[in-house]
Amino acid sequence: MKIGALTTTLALCTGVFLAMPASAAEDYITDADRIVKEADWNAMETVAVVFEDNHYTPERIAFKAGVPYKLELKNEADKHHYFTAPEFFRAIATRKAMVNGQAEIKAPYFKAVEVLKEGGQLDLYFVPVTKGTYPVYCTIDDHREKGMEGSIVVE
Repeated sequence: MKIGALTTTLALCTGVFLAMPASAAEDYITDADRIVKEADWNAMETVAVVFEDNHYTPERIAFKAGVPYKLELKNEADKHHYFTAPEFFRAIATRKAMVNGQAEIKAPYFKAVEVLKEGGQLDLYFVPVTKGTYPVYCTIDDHREKGMEGSIVVE
C-alpha cells in the first residue's frame, strides 16, 4: 500500500488527519516506528493524570525525551473530558493507546482523546522526541475557561 493510501486509510479509521505531504508523513511514520521499536519498554515509566471537575491533576506533567512512558488518563469526574494536546502528540513517537485492556489503537499520532465520565481510562504508550512545553486542555463546552487546562513539558 502506498503512503497516500495509508494516510487516507488512517485518517478514515482513526479520525486523525495528517496535514503533511506524503513524503513527510512517510518519514514521520518511519522515524516513529524506529523509535518505538528501539525503546526499552521494560524500563517504561508510568505517569497518571486524573480528570476531575474542570481540572487535571497534576496540571503540569514532565517527561524526558527518549524515555518510554505509559500515560494513564483517568476520568473520575461526572462529565466526559478531552485531553487535547495536538502539538504534544506530534512531538512523541506513539506506540499505542489502550482502553481498559479491551481495545488497542495504533496510529502515527493523535490530536485529542476523550475519556468517558465516572471511571473511564485510556493508557497511551509513547516515547517523547521533541523537547518543549505544550498546552493541554479540554475542548468540551466551557471546561477550559473553567480551568481545565495545563502544560506538558518534554525535557
